[in-house]
Amino acid sequence: MIRRIAQSILSSYYKPVEKFAENPIDFQQNTFDYLIEHGKNTLFGHEKAFAKITGKDDFRKRVPVSSYEDLRPYLDQIIVEKKENVLWDSPVKWFAMSSGTTEDKSKYIPVTEESLKNSHYRAGYQMLGMYARHYPDSAFIFGKSMVLGGSKQLNQIGDGIFTGDISAILIKNLPVIAKRARTPEDIALIADWEEKLQKLTEYAVKTDIRSLVGVPSWMLVLLKKITEVTGKTIPEVWPNIEVFFHGGVSFLPFEEQFRKIIPKDGMRYWETYNASEGFFGVQFTPESKDMLLLLNNEIYYEFLPVEEWNSENPKALTLEEVEAGKQYALVISTSGGLWRYKIGDTIEFTFIRPYLFRVTGRTKHFINAFGEELIIDNADKALDMACKATNAKINEYTAAPVYFGDSHNGAHEWLIEFELNPADMDLFAKTLDDSLKKLNSDYEAKRSYNLSLGEPVVRSLPQGSFYRWMDWRGKAGGQNKVPRLSNDRNIVESLLEFLSGKS
Repeated sequence: MIRRIAQSILSSYYKPVEKFAENPIDFQQNTFDYLIEHGKNTLFGHEKAFAKITGKDDFRKRVPVSSYEDLRPYLDQIIVEKKENVLWDSPVKWFAMSSGTTEDKSKYIPVTEESLKNSHYRAGYQMLGMYARHYPDSAFIFGKSMVLGGSKQLNQIGDGIFTGDISAILIKNLPVIAKRARTPEDIALIADWEEKLQKLTEYAVKTDIRSLVGVPSWMLVLLKKITEVTGKTIPEVWPNIEVFFHGGVSFLPFEEQFRKIIPKDGMRYWETYNASEGFFGVQFTPESKDMLLLLNNEIYYEFLPVEEWNSENPKALTLEEVEAGKQYALVISTSGGLWRYKIGDTIEFTFIRPYLFRVTGRTKHFINAFGEELIIDNADKALDMACKATNAKINEYTAAPVYFGDSHNGAHEWLIEFELNPADMDLFAKTLDDSLKKLNSDYEAKRSYNLSLGEPVVRSLPQGSFYRWMDWRGKAGGQNKVPRLSNDRNIVESLLEFLSGKS
């Protein structure tokens, strides 16, 4: 009886998904109308004459695509000047602090009650519904969920205004029944990463954990600690473990390690795309990691083609204008008060109707020092091929250009922390190079005859290097991510300097 009731509840979470998947354009139009109606009552809406907006084309003309720098003056009016109805017509109680992978300063993303409930939470329920639709025998909801969130506790910065990691905001505002099913709040919100790891381990070994939620890189750190402390495999610690809902970074570099540390037939891995700005996508079927674009979560989407990324006045496309197989930068307007906001992520649609996509990287995380236009998706796939060719396993990596010198051409320098070193490092570097050529025609052209781009330089770092470096930067745990690709050498030089002991 309990199982039937649980399945009925999970099935109800999927019904809205069916509706917007069948009528995506209508749902986006409804979202657009809703946002504009609320936006009319705001300072931003008055400045941009929302009351005169006649449709999507008019919206694009009146409101330019914006960056965080454009948003900041409005945030100051909310936080510092205590003004109301600046970006949204209900109070902004929380500001999510972004992880800031390429910047030391955190960004403050406004979170309203509407965006919290109707984007993050609603999408979370739909994630469960999509998963359960394919696995009607699922039993994960009868145990606990190990949620490995951020390490930034909520801090009060004004009268009734708080900042913190988006995961901390989500945990603080969860319904009581949902809190009971997850990692205890007093552990989940511990600010010190080492202390949190210890407390999570102590909690985990005596709890019936059936699902995991978090960023793969940091979840792997926790699972390794649990196996070290207990001397047991994860299935021995948690016999009923069933699924890992993961997001934040590509799962490809970590997949083999997870299958090794959780040696259990039937263990499932379900992709999600959740950020401080909203919850955008969830894996649609077990057969593919492609995610369904979520269209009833009070987010209106637009998409910047590659040729518009660096344009002074970029022209964005609406959902009905996108094509499969092309790269787009994501632009969103939300009930959190973001208007035509460029979040920095890039995606590629793999299918239209339903709108399935995958995250390919970041507009700031690429290498194009020599015209090669290397993106994270290329790097992850090429490294995976190199690992398979040499029986290697990777924990973390980052790469950057090596600029022309008097005695050498340009190149890419790869700093890689291996879980298992390649059987042949020269073969690893060659396979990486050859795979990048197959995946990226621009890279292949620049590598021709070593004229402008030489062979990749691969450096193997000691295990734990990235973890210690991230901890030194105050970015251990939670949603913090190692920057994969950089178009300058700041990250690489910082890491090498730290490892040399000069920092």
